[in-house]
Amino acid sequence: MAGSSSAELRTPVFNRENYEFWSIRMKTILKSHGLWDLVENGFDASDPKKGKGKEEGSMAAEEEKSTSVEILMKDARALGLIQSAVSYQIFPRIVNEETSKGAWDILKQEFRGDKQVRSVKLQGLRREFEYTRMKDSESFSVYVAKLFDLINQMKSYGEELSRERVVQKLLISLPRSYDSICSVIEHSKDLDTLEIQEVVAFPKNFELRLDRHTENSTEKAFTSLNIESKSSKNGSSFGSNKSQKNWKGNGKNWSNKSNSNPKPNASNEGTKTLCKHCEKLHYGKCWFEGKPKCRGCGKFGHMVRDCHGNQSVQKVNYANHVEEAGTLFFACNVMTDVKLNNS
Repeated sequence: MAGSSSAELRTPVFNRENYEFWSIRMKTILKSHGLWDLVENGFDASDPKKGKGKEEGSMAAEEEKSTSVEILMKDARALGLIQSAVSYQIFPRIVNEETSKGAWDILKQEFRGDKQVRSVKLQGLRREFEYTRMKDSESFSVYVAKLFDLINQMKSYGEELSRERVVQKLLISLPRSYDSICSVIEHSKDLDTLEIQEVVAFPKNFELRLDRHTENSTEKAFTSLNIESKSSKNGSSFGSNKSQKNWKGNGKNWSNKSNSNPKPNASNEGTKTLCKHCEKLHYGKCWFEGKPKCRGCGKFGHMVRDCHGNQSVQKVNYANHVEEAGTLFFACNVMTDVKLNNS
């Protein structure tokens, strides 16, 4: 029991912000202790009744005294809860109050505001509620928390929204990506009897499915990147070892150029013979054997009369246009005054 009572005394600390939420939580805590009636209405510590007999008056006085002491103790406990629920900057405002009702009324008057101030705040909350929309980059859970925060603030200022109004707001304020699930809700459910929790549950499950598909696509993308990186590494090693391997494909033999056309070594040079036609070293029969040799250019296959080297080539005469730099002549005449005797 001691642990539960100590847990109940954990009151929220008020620091000038969200007085309405703080007052709601404090009201709940005070009600759990049976102290809210004292805080709201106060108590009357009047003297014992007079005009009764001596014996009867003394008995009534003792009962009244015990009741009065009990009420004072309860009020002191309520005052202690209120004092522990404000910050050090606000505590001086209620430091001189001896009753819980007095401390509560001071905080209520200062931070809740009068009727006109509350009306202006409520009008701003109404405008924000009407224009709020869920963004494409925003999570549904974050948007729902923000929307219900506005609804609770409006409720604390006296604006009670109906269930149908909240359901309609949820359905029309979702982005285009949620059009399919909203259409399913509108055509399969009765909006007049649909609970708010059900409307919240459908888009939340839909968001979980979208997130799961997004995670799968992301994993596939990373997997493909890993495969491509590995294949690129293997391709580079293939390119480095390409000259050392022979590959076969489509019935064709692909081999290294150096292996298909081996260079003749010194031993092969000795088996070549000097050809009497082309006067060069080669193997077997000469390709130019039996063909005439031109005495003009020294090539095989034609005579001197058919040689293109002896034919006169007609040249085209043309003139080159050369732009010459012009010459600038500059003359300057300076006239000075000279005295006659100084010629």
